[in-house]
Amino acid sequence: MLFKLSINNIKKSMRDYAVYFFTLIVGVAVFYVFNAIHSQTVMMDISKNTMEIIELMEGMLSGVSVFVAMIMGFLIIYATRFLIKRRNREFGLYMLLGMGKRKISMILFGETFLIGLISLGVGLIFGVCISQFMSILVARLFEADMTEFQFVFSKDACIQTIAYFCLMYLVVIIFNTIMVGRYQLIDLLQSDKKTEKIRMKNPWICMIVFIISAAVLGYAYYLVTEGFTEIDAGRIYLPIVLGAVSTFFIFWSLSGLMLKVVMSIKNVYYRGLNSFVFRQFASKINTMVVSMTIICLMLFVTICVLSSALSMNHSMNTNAKELAPADIQLIKRRNLDDSWMEQGYTKKDIQNSRISLLEEYKKAGLNLEKYLGDYVQYNIYATDELTLGDTFGSKLKEVQMVYSSLTYDTAETIMSVNDYNRVASLYGNKTYSLKDDEYMIVGDFESMMNLRDQALEKGEAIEVFGHMLKPKYNSCQRGFVEMAANHVNGGIILIPDDAVDTDYIEYDGITGNYMSNDKQKTEAAFKEEIKEKTEISYVSTSRLEILENSIGLGAMVVFIGMYLGIIFLISCAAILALKELSESADNVERYDMLRKIGTDEKMILGALFQQIGIFFLFPLILACVHSYFGIRFCTMLLETFGKEKIMQSVLETAGIIVLIYGGYFLITYLCSKNMIQKNRSTH
Repeated sequence: MLFKLSINNIKKSMRDYAVYFFTLIVGVAVFYVFNAIHSQTVMMDISKNTMEIIELMEGMLSGVSVFVAMIMGFLIIYATRFLIKRRNREFGLYMLLGMGKRKISMILFGETFLIGLISLGVGLIFGVCISQFMSILVARLFEADMTEFQFVFSKDACIQTIAYFCLMYLVVIIFNTIMVGRYQLIDLLQSDKKTEKIRMKNPWICMIVFIISAAVLGYAYYLVTEGFTEIDAGRIYLPIVLGAVSTFFIFWSLSGLMLKVVMSIKNVYYRGLNSFVFRQFASKINTMVVSMTIICLMLFVTICVLSSALSMNHSMNTNAKELAPADIQLIKRRNLDDSWMEQGYTKKDIQNSRISLLEEYKKAGLNLEKYLGDYVQYNIYATDELTLGDTFGSKLKEVQMVYSSLTYDTAETIMSVNDYNRVASLYGNKTYSLKDDEYMIVGDFESMMNLRDQALEKGEAIEVFGHMLKPKYNSCQRGFVEMAANHVNGGIILIPDDAVDTDYIEYDGITGNYMSNDKQKTEAAFKEEIKEKTEISYVSTSRLEILENSIGLGAMVVFIGMYLGIIFLISCAAILALKELSESADNVERYDMLRKIGTDEKMILGALFQQIGIFFLFPLILACVHSYFGIRFCTMLLETFGKEKIMQSVLETAGIIVLIYGGYFLITYLCSKNMIQKNRSTH
């Protein structure tokens, strides 16, 4: 009997459960899709290194899933609270007819169980289907071969999804039982007579709070943009706290100020149904200050995370091709002494450091021409007599006051201009020339280059190996030697060949391109022969490794960013939708009253659209303002990855928000429209 009653209640209240159903289905589908990525890569032809990256990504996604499950659990409890509140009078009638709270709990248990079971089943079906398309996205990100593509069902992802949602629903059932236990018959029967009163706050107090909050928020923006110089925990936490607190007080002050301001503008307040729209909105915002704050901050995090993740992925893929223009780079440490044994170098390594890498290969009988079509050999120098602080000259104290954490006693990286030009020619980069009394600095890490420009603009001369040199350019020039996935070159000092002192060689390197088009096979054979014929301690960097690592890390960031971003968006939009649907159901009589006094249906629907639109836009607008400064901060933190495609990433993020957040807005409007029109024919 109770189970049958649960089924009938679900059928009867289907429109109330529509957004709830939709949210659960999407949540289950997303949960399954992102936890089934490893199974989707089984049929792909990928390297061992890429598979290791995918396994690492799978582990991280599993960890993120715990956090996602907590968010979804909170969302389900929040939604259940609204749905139960909508049925207070129904439960009061049950109690009036003699039904005990235990049986009401059983009815709720039956409804919750059925809703969860249906949502889980439908969500898994959608998730399995969507995951097949996700396989194509994974293959594109990892540049994998999809010739062996086949339909894949992830048993592990399915079990994990079911386990998490069973746990969440267990918590919901306990929550429902506690709520029912607190019911009082008189409160349930009179719940529809209780209205949320608009408490008119003192407008002057609201104005003062708003101005102070805006000023504090502006200061927080300043701290993360113009006032940000170094990554320091204290400096990061302060603007976060200031931003969150000021966001709350902005919503609090606007909730008491907005209606008063609009009411003072007579030609706006009394135009059409604006008075009805703004009073309805003011009623809701007064009771949702905390919720609006949380939603705004979640939207802010979503926009920043998605934009930064997409930008990082774009930049890393671009960087890998731009910053790894050769097939292989081998670097050996030179001129070591016995103190280096503490860092893992052997006695033999120290002895071998006296000769160059090229000489050591020839000595071992390793023929480079067998593998490399063209290559260059170069030296990198360093001396404690020329440090980072020395290059700033008279600007040093001024720079130290702003950037106190930089290690100014670090020896500078020095190259002869001809050595650099040989590497630059191999890379296809610009070459340079210097007079006997000139030096220049090349780099690609923008912040460090801008910092160095302060000294170059002053024409600061430096002493290198006993030679006084003046800068040829008043700014750093673009260039690099070390192949990498990111912009990591903070500056290489180029000097004339005659100024070089070979006693100060710190590294020597070989960079070249393979003769064969089968890069992977050639690289494996080349490294194997080096291992067999030599016992050299060296560092190798290859284009293949950089591409694989960049693509893997970029994909990992994108998936985690999208996973969190989509869940955050769903949560924000669902909370707003449920609140608005609850309000629309409560306000059916108010809309009927508008019809009775002669308001046409077009104006009523227009007022409903405006009301829901303002409700959804209110937290989004402030979140967008937060995000403008948040994205600027993120680009500074992720500067080494590049920021050339940040605008493209922002537009892609905007598209995702329009699709999900806008979709919830449209569903909310259509459901609310059906609610207020249900009794239209009777009037």
